[in-house]
Amino acid sequence: MEKAVLVTVKIRTEEDQWQIDNIAAELEELVSACQVKAIDNIKALCDKPTPNYLIGRGKAQELAELAQTEGADILVFSHDLSGTQQRNLEEITGKKIIDRTQLILDIFARHAKTPEGKMQVELAQLQYLMPRLIGKGLILSRIGGGLGTRGPGEQKLELDRRRIRQRIDSLKDDLKILIERRKIMRKRRKENSIPLVALVGYTSAGKSTLLNALTNAGQVVSAGLFTTLDPLARNLQLNNGENIVISDTVGFLHNLPHHLIEAFQATLEEVVQADLLIHVLDAASPHIFEYNKAVLTVLKDLGVTEKPIITALNKIDLIEDKLLRDRLTEDFSNSVLISAKLKHNLDRLLTQIESNFSGRMSELEIIIPHHRMDLLDSIYQQGKVKEVEYLQEGAKVKVSLPNITANKLLSCKDIRKVY
Repeated sequence: MEKAVLVTVKIRTEEDQWQIDNIAAELEELVSACQVKAIDNIKALCDKPTPNYLIGRGKAQELAELAQTEGADILVFSHDLSGTQQRNLEEITGKKIIDRTQLILDIFARHAKTPEGKMQVELAQLQYLMPRLIGKGLILSRIGGGLGTRGPGEQKLELDRRRIRQRIDSLKDDLKILIERRKIMRKRRKENSIPLVALVGYTSAGKSTLLNALTNAGQVVSAGLFTTLDPLARNLQLNNGENIVISDTVGFLHNLPHHLIEAFQATLEEVVQADLLIHVLDAASPHIFEYNKAVLTVLKDLGVTEKPIITALNKIDLIEDKLLRDRLTEDFSNSVLISAKLKHNLDRLLTQIESNFSGRMSELEIIIPHHRMDLLDSIYQQGKVKEVEYLQEGAKVKVSLPNITANKLLSCKDIRKVY
């Protein structure tokens, strides 16, 4: 196992309201997710970043001595580094230098399972690498493996700039094809009036657990960061009979780099196209307000803050204080307290989802002739059948159906509406 000295950097001039202790704690979580042992976490408050070392040459020399004394293999920075800063830090410390984006990409690479996920990881890796190519220097010297070199893109790191640009263009074209395929699927859903609901939230908030609880999706659940990289969509029928599609998405993170959002456009497209967002928040976390702001910042970057949002305050089984629970519902509008793990209050969440789609359903009483019993099967699939009575002329059915489906059914000459 690699040993790392962590370097948590807080730049006073940057508009980041996170406290340095919170940044340090998150960095430790990210490193732990990469199965790297953190042997120290050095905190550095800087008035402004220096172009050569980020933290200044004197501090860099101190880090070099510390890393040597403690036998560290790598130095991991909480702040993104330029190619020049990374190269200079490696020269002065004699150690491999990893920044926050590389750390996140390493975790993504571990969890990319589908071809789409691997393509998105490779694209993000190459886009990160491109401005840092320095001949046979900094980046190209570390193909030996370990943290920061893992994943679908690792064999591409020896390509020159021209070939990397070609590969980036090729990946973007392939991802565009996937996006177009999803557009076709969404068009079919809209033609059938099936709403799309997207689960969003900070990584490890419990989105996958909630999807499993609502749909028996069988999504892999883990306490680690970014365990869901590839989106997973499942059908769900609400209590009023309406069918919806609910989709799990990649977890968000504080100060998520913009180029990562661009690289994972195919995954995040589910969020952009959703009719309703369910923001899953870890209600038991002491950083709940910071996590909430971080997610809303990403949603703003995606241009979806005007969409209806239900806040699912998850993990209430870990909160014993009833006053605290009540206060949370006051602090977060349009919210519901749930425990996805124990399936507590999921009925309330479903009721709120239903209320967002009110007016989309029609109550019908119709008679279906015997020779069109195929329509009855379709009705069971697309709505909620409340009563069926078999008569000599056919089946009299009381049903709740989506408006579009109801109108199509009534336009059929064989169907007679009961008034």
